[in-house]
Amino acid sequence: MTQTEGEITYPGDPMALYAALSVAVHQAVHDAGPLEDATHYNDLAPEWTAFPSKEYRASVGHDGVRPYGAAPNTDQMVFDPRVWDEAARGAWIRLLREVRPRVVLISAVSPAHRYALEIAALVRSEVPDAYVVLGGRHADETVTAAPGGKRLLVRPSGTPAVIQEGKVPPVIDAIVAGEAYHAVDVLMRALALAMDLEHRWVDPAHVLPCLQGLLHQEGVKPGTSLVLLSSRDPGEPVHAVPLNGPALDLASLPAPYEAFAIRSHFPIFKDPDSGDALRTAHFMVSNACPYRCNFCSESARVGHGLRRFRDDAIGKAIERICECVSYGAKAIFFDDSVFWSGRYKDITEFCRELGRIRATDLASHDPCLRTHLTDEDDLERLRHLQWGAQLTVDTLVALHSGRESDEILRQMRDAGCSYVYIGIESMSSLVMDGIHKNLRREEGRPWAAKVREAAALVKKHGLQLGTSVLFGLDGETRSSIDETIREVGRLIDDGLIDLASPNILTYHPATPVTRQHGMHERLDYHSPRIDNRKPYIYFEEAFPGVVSVLLTEDDIWHIHEETRVQWGRARNDTSVDKGPAPEEPPAESPGGRTEPLEAVHG
Repeated sequence: MTQTEGEITYPGDPMALYAALSVAVHQAVHDAGPLEDATHYNDLAPEWTAFPSKEYRASVGHDGVRPYGAAPNTDQMVFDPRVWDEAARGAWIRLLREVRPRVVLISAVSPAHRYALEIAALVRSEVPDAYVVLGGRHADETVTAAPGGKRLLVRPSGTPAVIQEGKVPPVIDAIVAGEAYHAVDVLMRALALAMDLEHRWVDPAHVLPCLQGLLHQEGVKPGTSLVLLSSRDPGEPVHAVPLNGPALDLASLPAPYEAFAIRSHFPIFKDPDSGDALRTAHFMVSNACPYRCNFCSESARVGHGLRRFRDDAIGKAIERICECVSYGAKAIFFDDSVFWSGRYKDITEFCRELGRIRATDLASHDPCLRTHLTDEDDLERLRHLQWGAQLTVDTLVALHSGRESDEILRQMRDAGCSYVYIGIESMSSLVMDGIHKNLRREEGRPWAAKVREAAALVKKHGLQLGTSVLFGLDGETRSSIDETIREVGRLIDDGLIDLASPNILTYHPATPVTRQHGMHERLDYHSPRIDNRKPYIYFEEAFPGVVSVLLTEDDIWHIHEETRVQWGRARNDTSVDKGPAPEEPPAESPGGRTEPLEAVHG
């Protein structure tokens, strides 16, 4: 999110990085034990040797910058400044000089890509021999292999393209795109093998043969990904290594929080006694949205399809929740674009099982659950666990009957759910007629009526309702903008919406609307300094030059002013100008993705 000082900041934990590193860190910690038990690293290895203790996890606060010790645990290997400004730059430089890392891995979405390049440039300046790896959503959307793996496809805003064109210096040694879990693991092992034994720095010339040797020896693990190895000489060729393994079961991966502490505190989950925001874990049982909206980068058609928890999905999800609770979570937000992909059978089974274990005592738990719930404090957190999830209007009122949705929401509430988040997008039928979310359109039942019906269902069960509203979609006019603001305001006045987040359509590199609006070759996510000013800073991800061409700057000012007036306190606080950046972290906005930028040193 952009803040008033004009830099990127974000709430929540950097889950893209945590998830991408889960396999590699798990393997490295395992191999840090007795040498005879090592299966991946038996000489040089990352400095990932110990998971955080329970005491350490309980002691962490909001701040994402962690103290680096002489023998750090895996959580302390992450640089997570939450806002990229002069103070963060200074902290990063000091950390580089102290640690002198051999490998730095950076994860970034598109709006944070310019800052990722700056972080990498500082690595190159301070530790010239360090090997820099870039991943994250921007890499996923801009670097892919053509079917068959014979040709590399790079979008104009992709890192290799802007480096080759001389727009930015060659500060990235490797890019990992796609389902990176096993790809990061095998790349880290190749880097360990490619290190010069005398000086302990990676020899870039040896990385490709080491990587190819490991893949030849072991085969390709599950997942579809791409490893791109570049030269520091822009004139040298780029080597692409596609990894096309079997379909990935997300439940087979280590928990993202196994190696990292939970720092999120979503204010929608509050301690009933103190009113304090509860420590909140992010959780996903699927990696993409089943809908095909042309503006959304979470759509399964933008990535590698929809991946879910597969084998024993409900049991694995319950076990993972118990693991999060053992790490100190008092609340959980399901970041899935649609909770359990909207499948009511799975939601029912999940809620029943979660309700069952919340009602039992410690001694009666299954052995796999007791592995995590080791004391009464753990069990007490599970009993009082609050959670929230994302649903859609059509899931609630078009794809299922009112009776079915009423029962599902009751089951969710009884299992501890206190919050539901839905994407309204627009209240204008003219706009929503072009949106894939608006299924089963019926004469006499416009989208606005379906939104009201869905909101009423949620509120009937005493659940908080958060919503997102998106301006600048096809068909948007000043009239449709005013209609949406007015109708959302009526829902707020009627007590049907607790939180409304206004957003401006922002072009992501791989979304169909980017090409349809003629923006695919015009996106600038690399220039180090941009004119990020009001009114853009009031909206998540909004920068001049990458927002909807259907909106003028006057329109954006109008949206800001009118939502502030008509939505009042229900408008998401993170999008309201409060003057200078506060010392406390900004209020966190549950719903949607929350991992723009982070780095790990190893």
